[in-house]
Amino acid sequence: MSTTARRRPAEHGWFTSSRSNNGNQCVEVRFDGDVVQIRDSKFRRNPMNTGLDEPIITVDSTQWTAFLRCLLTNSPHPTLIADVTPDGAATLRHEDVTLHFTPAEWEAFTAGAHDNEFACA
Repeated sequence: MSTTARRRPAEHGWFTSSRSNNGNQCVEVRFDGDVVQIRDSKFRRNPMNTGLDEPIITVDSTQWTAFLRCLLTNSPHPTLIADVTPDGAATLRHEDVTLHFTPAEWEAFTAGAHDNEFACA
């Protein structure tokens, strides 16, 4: 495991992996008490999404911790499903919310997970 310090959330609470592309396109995470939220920064930057509700996955911290453990061991999580294609693109699903990430976005996120940047406080 890397010794990289976990990133501190930005003023608005959302943060990305230290490996992300300056926040332009990335997996964003926010901790709010016992709740963890995940979103795709591309959604907010796409003018075609004007007027649409932003898709955000919300799980409790226990589910999130289990998901990170599964991610690091290449094991499936029962409710937070990450489907990764051979080229590295990923679809993250929970209940009726689906997020789509590019190979670079998912790689940055998983690298941050390996560096313990997304562990609950």
